[in-house]
Amino acid sequence: MPRGVADKPPRRVLVVLPNWVGDVVLATPVLAALRQNFDAAHITYLLRPYVQEIVDGGGWHDAAIQWPRGGGLGRELRTLRLARRLRDPRFDLALLLTNSFRSALFTWRAAARRRVGYARDARGWMLTDRLHPLKKDGEFVPTPVLPYYCQIAARVGCSVDDQRLRLGITQQQERAGQDLLRHYGLHDGGRYALINPGAAFGAAKCWLPERFAEVCDRLQADFGLRAVIVGAPKEASLMRVIADRAASDALCCTQPGTTLGSLKVLAREAALLVCNDTGPRHYGSAFNVPTVTIFGPTHQEWTDTDYPREIKLQVPVDCGPCQLPACPIDLRCMRLLTTDLVMEAVHTLLAGDALNPSDRTDRSRYDDGSAPPETSARTEPSALDQRDRSQPQ
Repeated sequence: MPRGVADKPPRRVLVVLPNWVGDVVLATPVLAALRQNFDAAHITYLLRPYVQEIVDGGGWHDAAIQWPRGGGLGRELRTLRLARRLRDPRFDLALLLTNSFRSALFTWRAAARRRVGYARDARGWMLTDRLHPLKKDGEFVPTPVLPYYCQIAARVGCSVDDQRLRLGITQQQERAGQDLLRHYGLHDGGRYALINPGAAFGAAKCWLPERFAEVCDRLQADFGLRAVIVGAPKEASLMRVIADRAASDALCCTQPGTTLGSLKVLAREAALLVCNDTGPRHYGSAFNVPTVTIFGPTHQEWTDTDYPREIKLQVPVDCGPCQLPACPIDLRCMRLLTTDLVMEAVHTLLAGDALNPSDRTDRSRYDDGSAPPETSARTEPSALDQRDRSQPQ
């Protein structure tokens, strides 16, 4: 790194956030630690527009810049022009939680004095501080994402001592979530389970819709939990198929649907989350919700958090984990995972919940530090290191 760069605390910090929803949630312990460690710094996030709602309410940043939209050469030219505009005043420090060549090029063109990230995707020459991911026989070794991010923070003297996932909720997100609860008749304290059957990665990550429908019915029969099916707008048809196949009164949240902001409220109030290996899975950990995660073609190690109230289900098959978004054969990793296996996990989690109700602690906070209103039976929320910070524009 340039001489003298690390001699004094940075005044202006740029953090390039991950592109995947789940990875952003996994990064939240690092984001909170950076805020605490660089308390006097002005922290700016560079992010995809669709992940803005995830970090809003956390109180960990002062401003946000969105990657230019669109594609092709026009987008790249707009990106380079944006980087040039950010040269004055320069960032003292840029932390890259992404692995792309493009993100390193951006921080290099923006002339950040110190640029910290992993040397991969042929971008090492643009970094002042190069970390090296674990590889074996030329292949990346599946490694949990959170410790991977923590190493970046450690490089700049920031220790991530509290590695629990956490999410803040803005007042606007709270209002939107409460509106959804009222619209779907869930505001009176009735217990429900969130069902998230989609996955942005690809169809190979998705468990069979007929089995999700069976889970909806058995949740109602065994626990009196109403199934509330949520997902992205492009997953609406899948959500409706599951609701139609369920014999119980499963709710399909499509009109209106959830956003990544309003989903925080629905997740916080849920008694259970059943989902594929998808981004909203980590909302369960952030709000301390018992979670059953169904894995197919992906390595569990990439997203492992040691969350004690999650049961991860995966059937070993000779062709996996293949990490493919679409299965070229018969999706056996998902077909061999039965409804009974999922329900056995649900029974284990909810039996533990009944024995230890004090474990169910709501850790959410508004961006101004206040607690959300009580809408169902809860223990008193515990405080996390949420900050009073202005919302990004």
